[in-house]
Amino acid sequence: MGSPRYTTQLAAGLGMIPETIELLRIWDPKFTASSFVDFAVSEGVFSSATARRSRNIVAEMFAPRFMAEGGDVAKRLQFLLANQFPVDGFAQLFFLQAARAQRMLADFVIEVYWPRYSAGARNLNWTDAFDFISRALDNGLMEKRWSESTIKKNSGYLVSVCADFGLLDEGRGKTRLIRHYSLRSDVLLYLLHDLRFSGLGDMSIMQHRDWALFGLEPGDVMKLVLSLSHDGHLVAQSSGSVIQISWKYKTMEDCLDALVKR
Repeated sequence: MGSPRYTTQLAAGLGMIPETIELLRIWDPKFTASSFVDFAVSEGVFSSATARRSRNIVAEMFAPRFMAEGGDVAKRLQFLLANQFPVDGFAQLFFLQAARAQRMLADFVIEVYWPRYSAGARNLNWTDAFDFISRALDNGLMEKRWSESTIKKNSGYLVSVCADFGLLDEGRGKTRLIRHYSLRSDVLLYLLHDLRFSGLGDMSIMQHRDWALFGLEPGDVMKLVLSLSHDGHLVAQSSGSVIQISWKYKTMEDCLDALVKR
């Protein structure tokens, strides 16, 4: 999940939900990452930002999250945007893509946020992120040693991006309240089919690490899939820890159509 090593890429953009929506409105499959950077700057998409800042948002935030693999993710999200998919659903899909692109974010959520959430902690703070990054340095997860100031900045970025995506309360303090957070059923349906059309079998889908971003273990995922079976989106049968799925939607486009018609 994400890049093999941790980077400082979050400095270019945190959750950036409104900005991502604006970029999706003007994105076209013809663009390469570099040509889209030039186009977004020339169009003045972020009129209050400098050209350098705009370039960073597109090149370091949007492109790695949404333009990989020929822009398939951007195409899907454009379709959902054109069909009034809920903003809360976009927030979870944007979170998924950010965590896939940035391993540091994914690991922090899985290794720090959800254990604290499950333990009933009321808040998460800057020092939790600082300690997490420090351990990552000791474990060789960065290309080169980060300075203490870089660690501090990225600790703040981790806390802030979690707030942007709704895992933590918003605010400017170093300590943020942990919010109730659960995977939406429409995002569940999207992720199931995204993994399926990536070539995974039924049990491999249940065990994929992406679910851990939402605090789910394989058994939890199986229960959610069975609930989708009751809603008519697929047919699932389970026996113990094994599940078998008969898929209704033959393409990802069929799944997207179902999402906007729910």
